[in-house]
Amino acid sequence: MNEHLNRLMKSASLLGMEIAYSTDEIVRAVTETVKTNDLGRGLIKMLAYWGEEAIIDLVLESKLDMAIFAIPASEELGMDKTQPITACISKWRKIHPETVPVAAKACSNYLNGYLARKDAFNRGFEVGLMLGTDGFLAEGSIESVFLVKDGILKTPPLGRVLSSITRLSIIQVAPMIGIPISEKPILQEELFTADEIFTSHSGVKVSPVARFEDRVLQAPGPITKQIMKQMNNIISFSDDRFNDWFQALN
Repeated sequence: MNEHLNRLMKSASLLGMEIAYSTDEIVRAVTETVKTNDLGRGLIKMLAYWGEEAIIDLVLESKLDMAIFAIPASEELGMDKTQPITACISKWRKIHPETVPVAAKACSNYLNGYLARKDAFNRGFEVGLMLGTDGFLAEGSIESVFLVKDGILKTPPLGRVLSSITRLSIIQVAPMIGIPISEKPILQEELFTADEIFTSHSGVKVSPVARFEDRVLQAPGPITKQIMKQMNNIISFSDDRFNDWFQALN
């Protein structure tokens, strides 16, 4: 949770906003929300917002309020989804970091992701992968993208993509199970020669891609399978090395 809260505070700072509560206060509020809703497995969504209108002036001086939602696991939420997905290159480009801070997890940035997802749906795919305005691979609508080539796990570097916590987790986990990781710009062409492709986000840690454009891939491939197994071990508390990734609800 600390990584999520650090990103929340950084997002507010990048947008020139200030949240009315400290991280300790937010942790206590999350704990109370989970306990009150008797949430077992599920997701927590946190939203920082202005509790007043800004129709004309747009910029308010007040601090941001917080809303916390406890969402139980369900078939619709798809947290247990393991079946491979289909993906394509979206016609929409990832927003340029000099237009809005792409490192901020901001609601407005999701319009970009919505358009990419809708474009993919219209073409018969599940996920649209966006290139940056520089022509290199960026990310999906809500997904980080990983590909495997010659045994090396590759993902785009930070700077033009969201600092995903799940992405960070996989980057930290991979070397610990003997998988080399590369964070360098990825050309579009590399997707068409990749041995494996998968996406990741908080809801579904790893989604192997079985079809990319007109390519059929092994899904999951051997590297993806290792990552899936290790991430499942972590979230099922089967690997003590990662116990400090979890927040006790005291």
